[in-house]
Amino acid sequence: MSHPSEPHLEARRRALLILNPGSRQGGNADLDTGLARLKESGTELESVKSQSPEESCEAIRERRTAVDLVIVGGGDGTVSSCIPALLDSGLPVAILPLGTANDLARSLGIENLDQAFEAICSGDTAKVDLGVVNAHYFFNVANLGLGVKVTEELTPEVKQRWGVLSYLKAFASALSRHRQFKLRIRVDGKEHAMRSIQLAVGNGRFYGGGNVVDQHATIDDNLLHIYSLRPQTVWELLTLAPLLRGGRHDLAKRTFSVSARELYVETKPEAMEIHADGEPVTQTPANFSVKSAALKMIVPKDSPLLGR
Repeated sequence: MSHPSEPHLEARRRALLILNPGSRQGGNADLDTGLARLKESGTELESVKSQSPEESCEAIRERRTAVDLVIVGGGDGTVSSCIPALLDSGLPVAILPLGTANDLARSLGIENLDQAFEAICSGDTAKVDLGVVNAHYFFNVANLGLGVKVTEELTPEVKQRWGVLSYLKAFASALSRHRQFKLRIRVDGKEHAMRSIQLAVGNGRFYGGGNVVDQHATIDDNLLHIYSLRPQTVWELLTLAPLLRGGRHDLAKRTFSVSARELYVETKPEAMEIHADGEPVTQTPANFSVKSAALKMIVPKDSPLLGR
């Protein structure tokens, strides 16, 4: 669902800029040119360098009636941690992709920082969905199993040293630590039982540094896209990687996939940790759902979310 440029976004605007100096590019990216461009376009900026999710959310809530727009600069985790306050504010949201993966930016059609600034100046917006797992919101994907091991391997040191290749490095390290578990999924009243090494529940289109959740997935399709990897050898996983990268789970053997608005997940022999947008948020058993058209976000004029 899309919306044309709105008059109040093209007139004199007041914007709150939340920056995470700890993100991969956030501490040293040259934002001056882009920020100057925003000011020239008629945007008054109030900047906050946030050291924690709590500080970011507090800043958004405190200023929600004093600004017209919230701009969040950082990685996927930074933006995701602001969701509760962004929902409360009801304000349009823009992002400056300063993280390692920037999968949310990809889902919106933003490929780089210049394009992000251009989008803010233009002011086109689209409403996006949010995934919900046990009352925790996420943009991109929630996972358990191998994906959690990858996140644990993805330390700040690995991100700084490996950059865009850090997810590949973390995946290679996680392969030696993964184990299988019993998984039960209830979706649309039907139960599926299987052994698994990885369950991913996607709301957006991209995750893990550019992997496609599902070839048909978009962040505004009102659906969750789910896949589970059945136990397999390291070699099988490596040969499967190109299909997973492109979201072609339908072509992959030993893979279960389904799309739905709601699902329930249980694991045995024990509860398992669930990560959402790269951060630990809850554990199984878990209820997943979609909050449709939850946030209005600034997107480029050529975004795949516009004109549909």
